[in-house]
Amino acid sequence: MIIAVTGGTGFIGKHLIRRHLDFGDQVRYLTRDHGSQELEGAKPYIGDLNSSIEILHEFLDGADVLYHCAAELRNESQMYNTNVLGTANLLVAARGKRCRWVQLSSTGVYGKVLDGNICESSELNPNNAYEKSKTKSDMLVLDAIKHDKLFGVILRPSVVYGNDMPNRSLFQLIQMIHKNLFFFIGKTGATANYIHVENVVDALVLCGTSTAALTGSIYIVSDYCKLEELVETIAAVLDKKIPKARVPESLMRAATSFLQIIMPNFPLSPARIDALTNKVVYATNSIEKEMGFKCQISIKCGISELTRYYLTSILKPNVSDSSKK
Repeated sequence: MIIAVTGGTGFIGKHLIRRHLDFGDQVRYLTRDHGSQELEGAKPYIGDLNSSIEILHEFLDGADVLYHCAAELRNESQMYNTNVLGTANLLVAARGKRCRWVQLSSTGVYGKVLDGNICESSELNPNNAYEKSKTKSDMLVLDAIKHDKLFGVILRPSVVYGNDMPNRSLFQLIQMIHKNLFFFIGKTGATANYIHVENVVDALVLCGTSTAALTGSIYIVSDYCKLEELVETIAAVLDKKIPKARVPESLMRAATSFLQIIMPNFPLSPARIDALTNKVVYATNSIEKEMGFKCQISIKCGISELTRYYLTSILKPNVSDSSKK
């Protein structure tokens, strides 16, 4: 098969490209820069989502599957231009072509949910610029499925993690436990919603290749455990006592608002407190039932692996560097 990937140099995109190369597929990716060693074996197409339609036509020509993984995550001023207008440009280039479109979205489109179960049909309620841009991008794809006969599938993962992830929040959590500084916030029973990058790749490949995937399908992919179980898993690998301290949520929120003013680098924020106190679960029934998806790397195994990586590849080099000073 011929596989086209936008966002191929990103965290998830690199893992996805490696998987398809292992399958023996021809893989191409859209990039502003020439190929790197990490993507050896895949063909770079120089351009971006706002390049001329001719470049995007060339990128998609003959492709069997397009994985649209590109998105602006950090620069708010560029999110609409990349995530919305870029998707619109790519849809124009895809019009009339036979490739299957797999859209990498996010559970962020459901907005700030602190309790209950979220499924694919739950109300969309994006809050920030990124979530709003991803929601609009998804709507463009669904509209093209309806009116332009595009074969498209949308995948919405929760927080994706892996050893090479750019998001450092999980490493910060591991560090706090390692330094005996971690404490729970609020009542027991908070949930930790994460999904290992290789599980996300499994789901993307199913969406791109399975005959069970129907056009217009939307799938959530996630894994979860209780926060107490997550912390216990990390502490066991670190050979640390399981943290027991707990601070009332209302007190911590009030203190955080004050401390952020006087300490700009204070590690807690309202969003981080939300993540440590929410009791939401993202349902994966649809992709499991319709396409037989199953997480091959459980959250406990994945977090154990991540913690070992912290000890061997993040902590030890830092310790070694500091000892030389």
